[in-house]
Amino acid sequence: MIPARLPLTLALALLLAPDPLGAFSKRRASAQATANAGIKLSAAQAKTIGQKIWQNECGGTIEGLTSWNAGENFASLGIGHFIWYHNQYRGPFDESFPKLIAYMKQRRVKMPAWLANARTCPWTSRSQFLAAQNSPQMRELRSFLADTVPVQTDFIVRRLEQALPKMLNEVASPQEKNLVRGRFYAVAETTNGVYALIDYVNFKGEGTKPTERYKGQGWGLLQVLENMKGTPRGQDAAKEFSESAKRT
Repeated sequence: MIPARLPLTLALALLLAPDPLGAFSKRRASAQATANAGIKLSAAQAKTIGQKIWQNECGGTIEGLTSWNAGENFASLGIGHFIWYHNQYRGPFDESFPKLIAYMKQRRVKMPAWLANARTCPWTSRSQFLAAQNSPQMRELRSFLADTVPVQTDFIVRRLEQALPKMLNEVASPQEKNLVRGRFYAVAETTNGVYALIDYVNFKGEGTKPTERYKGQGWGLLQVLENMKGTPRGQDAAKEFSESAKRT
């Protein structure tokens, strides 16, 4: 079975919604603008998107910001359930929480000293993690994550912007590169398409890691773009992206 952390996300359901992000939907993203200037979000827009991700992944609760799923060997933290490995385990998935912390340091975000200095997750098992749910350290971590939702959202957007070059490096022919690039920007032409790309790359990954395969089949953003049918544009591209994600 594909790992349990890979269910279809809320973005796929939102793709057909007329105005899923309120004020954010007033900023339509053209393919050329996205390519030249990147995806730019105001603080209010980042907060709106972050709150929706938080609601989808964590039920919108403070407690949901710190979780360790049964059957897994790592903590999942923040609105994006960013993975954090402990010093006795290195898994196949991209370890995103340390990258988030590094990004926050670049942004000069104030954080607990123990977190800024931590090299690995301080809890080494799910039972230990659950036993510490009401500890001062865990409460401090949850409070910090709740206060930094917009920055976490910015980090998610940054991952999307970095995904395309990584994906193109995995594609052999110039024709395939052009197809993947064209579909990426076609989906990004609509606001809900941009949100879907952000959501998918965060929760499924880019699809470029050889270890993230099941019987040779990947399920990341690259595979969804490759499995799209034709070269639709705008809202049709967003719809086809949704269908391809379900097939993948």
